[in-house]
Amino acid sequence: MFGPVPSRRLGRSLGVNNLPHKICSYNCIYCQAGRTVELTIDRRVFYDPYRLVGIVNTRVSQLLGSGEHIDYITFVPNGEPTLDKNIGVEARLLKNHGIPLAILTNGSLLHREDVRTDLTAFNYVSIKVDAVSERIWRIVNRPHPSLKIDRVLEGILEFRRVYRGKLVTETMLLGNIDYSRELERIADYLHQLKPDIAYIAAPTRPPAEEWVKPPSEELLNHAYQLFSEKIEHVELLTGFEGTHFTVLDDVSREILSITSVHPLREDILEDILARKGCTWDVVEDLVRKGLLARIHYAGYNYYIRKISK
Repeated sequence: MFGPVPSRRLGRSLGVNNLPHKICSYNCIYCQAGRTVELTIDRRVFYDPYRLVGIVNTRVSQLLGSGEHIDYITFVPNGEPTLDKNIGVEARLLKNHGIPLAILTNGSLLHREDVRTDLTAFNYVSIKVDAVSERIWRIVNRPHPSLKIDRVLEGILEFRRVYRGKLVTETMLLGNIDYSRELERIADYLHQLKPDIAYIAAPTRPPAEEWVKPPSEELLNHAYQLFSEKIEHVELLTGFEGTHFTVLDDVSREILSITSVHPLREDILEDILARKGCTWDVVEDLVRKGLLARIHYAGYNYYIRKISK
């Protein structure tokens, strides 16, 4: 787990990584965590849920004891969180804190009743809707071959019918993709879904594929206008979230925890080190040991956890 980190949607978000690295039902071309290592749709047990919850409980106690504020405990692994068969158990155990629970999911398994039931334990559910046509979906999200777009979309609608918390969607737009009439089709689908907020996003961190480009301002504006005709609340998710990432005692371990799911800009790392009274040698040591990778993207240096294949 990591954080709290600044989130453009969730304020001060304490991240829970409930999966090993990059196990997912999608292999999105823009993913900030890199390419999927294991492409699967099979739910299974990854960790002992009581041990995972115990780790979260300890972290929450430490943070609250040091005066930190937590807006959400967020399940945001570097893969698809609903692949964790115990996620419903974990969510229900964590409700004892009284801190709202959030989850960021690609929605690909919501056609399953057990997944829909598990996600009703969360106060805030964010679902990826990057495409509604087979062609764009397979280009952008590169789903598991057994998944079908119509079944995925119907599963999301079915979840909306039973879910009473806050449901938002996120649509990532890319500069390399010919959307043609896809944006109109997405807007029509979101009109059916009726999310509390429909977010339109652009990649702001290094993507899985180097050739992925951010969308033009014209494309973002076009999408915003189309969505706003169909949905009451539409927001752009393209800004910088800020630099205040919380780290506790072991700075190296904390940096590795954050960068396993959230690439860090060089200036953010400098801020973290300065607040902990550390020098840049900490980062250079992690790079030298092969634990961190330095990537240049959109005019900035980013650092991401280097995972052994």
